[in-house]
Amino acid sequence: MSTSHIKRRQFLGLGAAGLAWAALSKPAFGQNSLRHLGHHPAKARSVIFCYMSGGVSHVDSFDPKPMLNNMHGKTMPVAIKKTQFDSNGKIFKSPWKADRYGDCGRLMTNLFPHINQCADDIAVVRSMTAKFSEHAQGNFFMHTGFPFLGHPSAGAWINYGLGSLNENLPGHIILKKKTKEPHGGVSIFSNGFLPATTQGSFFDLMSKTPVPDIKNARPLEEQRHALDFLKTLDSGFADRIARGEDVMSSVQNYETAFRMQTEVPLVTDISNEPEHIKNAYGLNDKDTVMANYGHQALMARKLVEEGVRFVELSCSNFKGDGQAANPWDQHGNIAHGHAEMARQVDQPIAALISDLKQRGLLDSTLIVFTGEFGRTPFSQGSNGRDHNPYGFSVWLAGGGIQGGSTYGATDELGYHAVEDVSTAYDLWATVLHQLGINHEKLTYRYSGRDMRLTDVHGHVWNDILS
Repeated sequence: MSTSHIKRRQFLGLGAAGLAWAALSKPAFGQNSLRHLGHHPAKARSVIFCYMSGGVSHVDSFDPKPMLNNMHGKTMPVAIKKTQFDSNGKIFKSPWKADRYGDCGRLMTNLFPHINQCADDIAVVRSMTAKFSEHAQGNFFMHTGFPFLGHPSAGAWINYGLGSLNENLPGHIILKKKTKEPHGGVSIFSNGFLPATTQGSFFDLMSKTPVPDIKNARPLEEQRHALDFLKTLDSGFADRIARGEDVMSSVQNYETAFRMQTEVPLVTDISNEPEHIKNAYGLNDKDTVMANYGHQALMARKLVEEGVRFVELSCSNFKGDGQAANPWDQHGNIAHGHAEMARQVDQPIAALISDLKQRGLLDSTLIVFTGEFGRTPFSQGSNGRDHNPYGFSVWLAGGGIQGGSTYGATDELGYHAVEDVSTAYDLWATVLHQLGINHEKLTYRYSGRDMRLTDVHGHVWNDILS
């Protein structure tokens, strides 16, 4: 029987069970790009995305406003735009104390005491805005540049443009440890219309097998022969259809899954990490929620060390009360909720910066810290804050970023961005620039249009580059 004309469905029906290919049929495991771009010399080679789903309050962290203390309990002196729940109260001062940190003297609150000690390593952008004030749309927009599913995430675009540095691992990994995907679900990590090799792969660090279904079910030599046979079949099939590129992307995913069988157990093993490193990340802390995030942060370091292009970390919900998808979303009792969330991520992220720096990896690794929007300077009810997409803060570190710098500003109340107003397009234009990519040239022809991560927008934040 000719292998170039056998029907693929017939072959899979005959041989899939015997070859144990449940894992090898999943498109999330591939990573090699179909083209490799380098428009200018790169400052960074990898990105670690610390995503704070739910919305961190900028006025309680990286953009404190003395005016809120002075006007606490008073009516907002400017018109209030519609909020998510329209249960708006008076001006609400921050429960945290503001002070200046680092040689740069940046004013921040004491919500993140460990990250504050890294003030001279991070650049804070205080003029971010979002087009959407609802979680799912905000998450899609921050990850993909569009407010709905079907578009590739930033991690997918980066892997499409640059390809892999390690053929044995996916180039786009989302870490989990007792965490839930942000509102919008797994689609916010999607490859969209890009090749399947760029899609995000989940590593669940709670499991003894962080990536399921890649066990050595059969001897590697047998699997190797089977993969070679499948590649022959799929290559012939791809030659006869219009979407042959998609078929060959799946073939590449099979190859990656095959190699992951030996690589993933090695890279996810932290038993050989020194105790002082584990302690620095908080892995041995009695606060298991922080320990779980610390495990992710340590794993992110190991993955970029191995050449993974894009790693995203996930937050846990400290209460376990149904807010797991957006744990930073404190519409009430923000003093308690934000304190709990900050304790979860503060020490591990500071340890990650220090660890990368000590290993000489911070220069080549770009860390991005953001949520989907900020929070209002006035209260929701008596002691919470509603969503605020009109002005909030993000920060970046490493990868050619000028530590200690500050870009943009919100008004005296922290309500609206008023100086160097920025969006997610500018964030990703800057990230791509540091990776050696011109964001206007990273395109993919789809539905009759050259699509981009930054759509038709985006400006590089040159003022915070070293």
